[in-house]
Amino acid sequence: MLAFLRPSPSPLSSRRGLDMDFPLLAGCLTLLGLGLVMIASASTEVAAVNVGSPLYYMIRHLIYLLIGLGAAIVVLLIPLETWQRLSGAALLAALAMLVLVLVPGIGREVNGSMRWIGFGAFNVQPSEIAKLFVVIYLAGYLVRRQAEVRESWAGFFKPFVVLLPMAGLLLLEPDFGATVVMMGAAAAMLFLGGVGLLRFGLMVGLAVGAIFVLVQTQEYRLQRLITFTDPWADQFGSGYQLTQALIAFGRGEWFGVGLGNSIQKQFYLPEAHTDFVFAVLAEELGMVGALATVGLFVFVCVRALYIGLWAEKAKQFFAAYIAYGLAFLWIGQFLINIGVNIGLLPTKGLTLPFLSYGGSSLVICCVSLALLLRIEWERRTQLGSEDADFSESDFFDPKPAQEPANAR
Repeated sequence: MLAFLRPSPSPLSSRRGLDMDFPLLAGCLTLLGLGLVMIASASTEVAAVNVGSPLYYMIRHLIYLLIGLGAAIVVLLIPLETWQRLSGAALLAALAMLVLVLVPGIGREVNGSMRWIGFGAFNVQPSEIAKLFVVIYLAGYLVRRQAEVRESWAGFFKPFVVLLPMAGLLLLEPDFGATVVMMGAAAAMLFLGGVGLLRFGLMVGLAVGAIFVLVQTQEYRLQRLITFTDPWADQFGSGYQLTQALIAFGRGEWFGVGLGNSIQKQFYLPEAHTDFVFAVLAEELGMVGALATVGLFVFVCVRALYIGLWAEKAKQFFAAYIAYGLAFLWIGQFLINIGVNIGLLPTKGLTLPFLSYGGSSLVICCVSLALLLRIEWERRTQLGSEDADFSESDFFDPKPAQEPANAR
């Protein structure tokens, strides 16, 4: 099976054949499948009017999904040691893309935001790639400077020399949601990397202060903050999107109106197949379907955290920090998107991982899944462990019964 992959041992070609963390894989594939179904349902009316084909967005989403799964297969073949070696180059690439997206003629402006770089019929969102590469870079930094991070202020502040300019570039797009998620994941990684409570408390305080200042300095952010507390006060103006989302939840009741029968997706709820796809899901599948989806998200996020914990116990610290970072990226986007949909947070344009329409987000979710599967496989096979006396080549042998030549 998959003989062309056998020159390099990986979760795709080992002595056990396909050797992956199947609970995590099954959970994420279920979310991907549910996302494809919901995009097909939520986008038909919009696609039919805008481009004349009811399945336009569903087909594009399927193409992005196939690209994402192809990228995931490639990532499964790459050892984590390679990512660690190239973490600095990955960060520079992310920084370059965040600069390029702001250059007129390169970046594409949609709804007043410069968040995309166009490649023909497709758009790439650099912020999604940047979040992933920041996690990889910070994991490498925490391994290289572990003692310094835990014991000195310098080790704590050095990552922010890189993170703050990247956050500034994201705010220039503007992409406030991606900034919050990226910085939140970075803060969680630093805390799990051993930053003391005093320094961590200072970081949290500065972050809260920065968010307050950013909200006050932009009128549209302040208006969103005011609106979400009582959207019905201006239900046909600034509160329109949230009130329509809440109507969708109310119409769904316990068991929903049935798949494909949403009324809110028929031009009542803006961005029904992107930022507010969860509201359409709740309307069509009801409270039961919405809670089941939330439960599935909780499962995959907790599983990702456990993969990080297992890697840390195996002394594979770079792998552990990547797993923690990816888990917190998913958790952050999940909490913000769901919070916006149900009115607990101000309206913010942030996709729901695995479910929302959006090529870059979907591809990066698939790549993140592949990284977690690779981390879990290397942990079980002890690749990269400080206590291991063997290398990657020990785990591929065309004659399983024969003792590996370099085993000790």
